[in-house]
Amino acid sequence: MKEEKTETATKLQNEPHRISDLPEITGLTSEEVAQKIANGEGGSARPSVTKTTSQIIKDNVCTLFNLLNFLIAGLLFSVHAYSNMAFIAIILVNIVIGIAQELKAKKLVDELTILNQPRALVLRDGVPTELSSDQIVRDDIMILESGRQICNDAVVLSGSIEVNESLLTGESDAVIRQEGSQLLSGSFVICGKCFAKVVHVGNENYSASLATEVKQEKQTSSELLGSMRKVTRFTSRFLVPIGIALLAESCFLQKSSFETAVVSSCAGLLGMLPKGLVLLISVSLATGVSRLAKNRILVQNIFALETLAHVDVLCLDKTGTITSGNLTVSDILPLSPDKISPEQAENLLSAYLGNTDDNNATALALKAKFHPDFSGNVSGKIPFSSRRKWGAVSFDGIGTVFVGAPERLLTCSLPAEERALKAGNRVVASAFYPEIWQDDLTLPDSKSLIPLYLFTLTDTIRPNTEKTLDYFARQGVDVKIISGDHIKTVSQTARRAGLKRWNHAIDLSTIDESNADYKKLCEEYSVFARVTPRQKQSLVSAMQESGHKVAMTGDGVNDLLAMHQADCSIAVAQGSDASRQLAQIVLMESDFTHLPEVVKEGRKVIHNVTRTAGVFFIKTIYSLLLSIFCLVVNIPFPFIPIQITLVDAFIEAFPSFATIFESDTSPVSGSFLSTAFCNAVPFSLIITSTILFPALFTPLFGGDLQLVQYLLLIFFSLTAVFKSCFPFTPLRIAICILATGGVVTSILLFSSILHLSALTLPTFLIFLITAIMGSVLLILILKIQQAVNLTSQPANQ
Repeated sequence: MKEEKTETATKLQNEPHRISDLPEITGLTSEEVAQKIANGEGGSARPSVTKTTSQIIKDNVCTLFNLLNFLIAGLLFSVHAYSNMAFIAIILVNIVIGIAQELKAKKLVDELTILNQPRALVLRDGVPTELSSDQIVRDDIMILESGRQICNDAVVLSGSIEVNESLLTGESDAVIRQEGSQLLSGSFVICGKCFAKVVHVGNENYSASLATEVKQEKQTSSELLGSMRKVTRFTSRFLVPIGIALLAESCFLQKSSFETAVVSSCAGLLGMLPKGLVLLISVSLATGVSRLAKNRILVQNIFALETLAHVDVLCLDKTGTITSGNLTVSDILPLSPDKISPEQAENLLSAYLGNTDDNNATALALKAKFHPDFSGNVSGKIPFSSRRKWGAVSFDGIGTVFVGAPERLLTCSLPAEERALKAGNRVVASAFYPEIWQDDLTLPDSKSLIPLYLFTLTDTIRPNTEKTLDYFARQGVDVKIISGDHIKTVSQTARRAGLKRWNHAIDLSTIDESNADYKKLCEEYSVFARVTPRQKQSLVSAMQESGHKVAMTGDGVNDLLAMHQADCSIAVAQGSDASRQLAQIVLMESDFTHLPEVVKEGRKVIHNVTRTAGVFFIKTIYSLLLSIFCLVVNIPFPFIPIQITLVDAFIEAFPSFATIFESDTSPVSGSFLSTAFCNAVPFSLIITSTILFPALFTPLFGGDLQLVQYLLLIFFSLTAVFKSCFPFTPLRIAICILATGGVVTSILLFSSILHLSALTLPTFLIFLITAIMGSVLLILILKIQQAVNLTSQPANQ
């Protein structure tokens, strides 16, 4: 896939584009835009991050579980066993609830998605106008600058930019695009500024949008749904052959009528299907997404909620994430008043600020402090980049002004710089070179640079940051701060933010990338400074190779590679188009201190589903075991479908969906499937054995065997519900009471429909003795299981 994309990208970049010589760039007029839209040369709406309504309906209706249930219903209908088809009502209710919940979540997410859509700056009638991507037409003139997503394939008319195409071509290095160069939709501007003419719109674009492109290639894995697919495949393999065998044995060996054989066989098959569990997972995730959307947290991939709940390493960018990102110049130190007058130094800096294309936080802070001078004969520009750590503007007949990291532009550190860094502030230097400089890879000899200013820029820590970091520390989530700033700035910011290991810091600019042991670095350090975009990606990758689940937050194009690599990517809304479109979760309030809410929602979903899944799997396991036993000893399946339906309604469905709003936010441990089956197996074995045991002596005492077996099934199934609700809360107590009351009332009122006879003393005594014996055995099994878990726990840790 990556090779095909690279080949296509290269082909597009090499296409010849003839650009007419324009005396000035004014863009299209309103009349021209209207004509192009009429000619079908306009854009198309971006694909929604949510499913369409038809997809939601299809996914809830057209499932393998539903197919199997409707096939069983068809068999019962064919033999006129209408009362035994009551389970279809539960299936239909499940479908309606699933569709309604997903549509509700879709509405909330779509509303936030509209706010999150990338917008392009386009020249219309000579005026820069910000438009959504679907409003762009062919031949529109886009103004592209740092942080902008390139929404349409285009060709550069004037200017120069550095572009990140890594997510399209697989190449992580930035590429320079100048006049005549082809720009690919789905890539991002790292630095610089240019005017570009749109050549493709809508589906003609190389990539309609980065969000769609990335999500097609990097699917978020879901342990919950993956586990359910395994269960579905497993039960499907047994369902058909066991069903045929039960039917044949009943007809030919037991000499039952065809109607009786169908009813008995269908009961065994119905028990094997955990009908509501897939719905429970979907509804739980959709409910979590809805709750987050109400708090203005956009989940662009529903399974990211589950992924974030498993995260044990959280990587935070400094500027714009831990801090507000709104830099202000708090101190200005002139550096060479003896070599260049203060007036000349200010004029040079004003000229630089007036002509640079940089729009990062540092440039905006300097422009707010000084008065940019837009005059001057510019002969060349080198935009600031995270790789270079500096930018420059050259003026004919004057020279070149540089702005960047002090360690790149100055020959030595200054006391003022040290004080600022220790206070956690950002420090930026400017310098002058009396000649034109066009080399964007190296700097002039430091002795030939004339220092101009040293700027101290302050940023504020976001409120509640310390409380948020403390929360993650208590939850066992290791927090790493990764930044391109100076090591002292980053570490002191980490200290102010409340990070416990703030002094475990390293400057990655001193590390040889080719020989770096990133795994070891991740184990030893919590703060990483002077990190390049590629190093960010390498750090995330190293943590994943060590077995960690990693989440990465970011707000700029320098975070893209790491965000794409991470298991879960998170962006703040005030960041770049690039980060927002790539991220699986977008914090619309631009406040990372809301992250605990997302983690808690994910944990609620996993804990609720795991706890109740055990009850669902109990029926699957004992139905399979009973069916096999009945085949071996040539006896009918002990229950009929209507009796199984009562278990489905009051013991599986009601408690599961009633606890969907529970708030267990403790850390997630163990896998979903193994935990659920471990919870189910003891009860399944007890139910199977206690159902079979009365068959040995019931005839001696004259009790009703089927009634005894059904009462034992109800008793131990309710015991499993009680066990799953422990420790008890007022809600869980109410659920247990209502579930028990619902089953007992239904048996008393609808005994004829359930084909149950009246309770006699012998029947009750057999039930009581078997229930007591089974309970003792169940307690013993649970204690053994608990002891095994306790002894294996240290080894797992």
